[in-house]
Amino acid sequence: MRWLTGWCTGAPRPGAPAHEPPGAVAPIAARTLWTGPDPLWAVGDWRPEEIRLATLRPGAGASVTTGPTAPDPFEANPATLRLAVLGHCGATDAELAAGLAAARGGAVRHLTGWPGSYTVVLRSGTRSTVLLTDLAGARPVFHTPWGDGTAYATAALPLADLVGAPLDTGHLAARLACPEAPEALGAGTPYLGVRRVPPGHALAVRGGRPYLTGYDGPGAEGVSGRGEAAAVRELTRALLESVRFRVRTSPAGPAPLPAGPSGRARLGVDLSYGTASATVALLAAAVPPATAPAAAGPAGAVAPYPSGPYRAVPARTGPPPEEPGPGAGATPASGPASGAAPAPRSAGPVRTGAVKGSWARSAARPSTGTEPVAAVTFGEATGTGTVPAAPVLAPDVPRLRRTVLAPGPDTLPYADLRADPTAGPLTDEPGPELVTAAWAEARFGAGGTDHLTGHGARQVLDGHPARLADLVRAGRSRELLSPVAALAGADRAAAGVLTGALRTPLTVLRAAHRLARIRYPDALDDAAVRLTLRRTPDGSGTAGARSADDLAWVVPGPAARWLSDEALSAVALRLRLAAREPAPGDNPGAYRARNALHRHARGFRTLVHATEQPGQRLHAPFLDNQVVRAARLLPDEVRLQPGARPALLHAVLAGAGRTDLPPDWGRGPRPDRVTTVRAGLRRAADGLAELFDAPLLAEAGLIDLPAVRAALDRAADPAAPLPPAALAGLADLVATELWLRRVRARRHGACWTGLPGPVRPALSPPRLS
Repeated sequence: MRWLTGWCTGAPRPGAPAHEPPGAVAPIAARTLWTGPDPLWAVGDWRPEEIRLATLRPGAGASVTTGPTAPDPFEANPATLRLAVLGHCGATDAELAAGLAAARGGAVRHLTGWPGSYTVVLRSGTRSTVLLTDLAGARPVFHTPWGDGTAYATAALPLADLVGAPLDTGHLAARLACPEAPEALGAGTPYLGVRRVPPGHALAVRGGRPYLTGYDGPGAEGVSGRGEAAAVRELTRALLESVRFRVRTSPAGPAPLPAGPSGRARLGVDLSYGTASATVALLAAAVPPATAPAAAGPAGAVAPYPSGPYRAVPARTGPPPEEPGPGAGATPASGPASGAAPAPRSAGPVRTGAVKGSWARSAARPSTGTEPVAAVTFGEATGTGTVPAAPVLAPDVPRLRRTVLAPGPDTLPYADLRADPTAGPLTDEPGPELVTAAWAEARFGAGGTDHLTGHGARQVLDGHPARLADLVRAGRSRELLSPVAALAGADRAAAGVLTGALRTPLTVLRAAHRLARIRYPDALDDAAVRLTLRRTPDGSGTAGARSADDLAWVVPGPAARWLSDEALSAVALRLRLAAREPAPGDNPGAYRARNALHRHARGFRTLVHATEQPGQRLHAPFLDNQVVRAARLLPDEVRLQPGARPALLHAVLAGAGRTDLPPDWGRGPRPDRVTTVRAGLRRAADGLAELFDAPLLAEAGLIDLPAVRAALDRAADPAAPLPPAALAGLADLVATELWLRRVRARRHGACWTGLPGPVRPALSPPRLS
């Protein structure tokens, strides 16, 4: 796990707890970026190109450095500005310098518009520090009072270790009961006193006190009248730039891993998630890698990393002469490098409709001398005994070296329970990704040093059912006909003519109109009542019924049915208290869709902590700021069309020059993973019984233990019926219990040196309010 941390001191506050002086405490095995009374450290296996520092002093130009450098000496000059960008950032050195100069006036939004996924830390003078989160929530920031100021970090566990924070069982109850509702979660974390900065916000620490401000609003999300073509064109540019940047800034050679083979591919893609991962794979395979630093680029181009072994090709440069073919990464006006002869082209049209910012090449011309990309597919049995047709999603790509992993007992969900449950990785927060870590680790282990995935595409592009209410609010009820007709058709085929033709349209339309009219405080009160009465959707029924259940401001999570009465009452109280706050400025559909994206980004972060191998990087281009902003431009009526996501990704690939895909690309059925999950539950039945013999969740008063044990027994019985949502709820409970045991088993102070003696807090009595 990689994280950065620091603190800002201030004047002593009345009643503040006594701590060790800041100079005696430091993170273990950290790299110092800034010194002085308000230091900054980077902890973990950061690559050299992932740490970039810029400094702007009065009367001098900005200096930008990349990689390990000597710590910048402390200067008590209030006019000195410092900028630290950690992660994968596609800004050039000139852009970083210009961004730092523009931030001198207080603007920070422009620091979040570069390609990639990164964290920004801005230091103004000696007593002001600003940290920026991303829009999705995959790069969070946490803070907590410490000493006479505020400590901050990009991970919550080190801050809890620093201040000795006990576990917040009230927050755990809220995560299990309403995992997508910020009204229940608030700004808390599983650690009492450690606060989370909401996505799209900036944490400003001045004089040791934290202040939160939003730097990015919902913008033009779902605005009627904005053209679909313009939105798709912007989405194409954003996704192309995100994928291209990662391909071209990946280390130039295979990096041996301590726990893996020495011949790991430099680049890897994942074809186990359908259209989204296939889109990323096709875009990555079409980008020529930067194998060596270029001597000179086009006029005005500035190399982002002028020193060190990892140098990126400047953005918006054309393909090298020896690499013609379909891909993304140059403007139509750009061409071969100076002095190089243009490469011969095959017969046929030169352009194939690629948007500005990409190039199109004939698909018939074989690509020679290219570096292969490891494309990993997890084989899953279908009704005919074959594996899913991943090559159909990514056809005719010689550069993709496909690897089909055979499923086995060690890759089933809950496979880690057959060994010591506390021996697994300790993540920053709990999440259901812990129960499928073995399956994901097998895929990523066969991938590349830089492994690109399609995580987040469904949440970024799909139309949440609650967006139907947004159309009603906007007076565009006629645009409900197409999505409601699609739901009615699916229900007619599954449940009969009466359900599809009458019940589904009435149910969905009534729920959409109710959500459009209900007041926000009344909606939260209704959700609190339903939660107290255990009226939680089980995921059964038709597609129309499930969509109607989602048409609400707050929807209980799948694990809420097994929580104790005390835990449900405490979460309901949080909802009632939140009803007294001002209503969100968004429509309910956009609000629910953004919360679903934040929850998925938290899950992806947990997946990275649990499965990423040493030296490896897992990428999710769909969670980048610029891709999220581009997707906001898509009108609601486009998102809600049947098959909207495959159609949008098909348009993105067509704009990138991939015009040979069939019209129905990506519209095949998804593999059913219910059988695999239940097989894993059966094999792990003994381990689950031992795990819930004396669970910490029951000790904290969070769950109804007899009901949980009965549900586990039903899940292990192949003949017993089980609602679809029950499997997701059991995954939440098991993952939380695993995480609690691993937290209790760790040693206090493992992240820091110079801390006082440990005081191990008890998990009980519970604190549910």
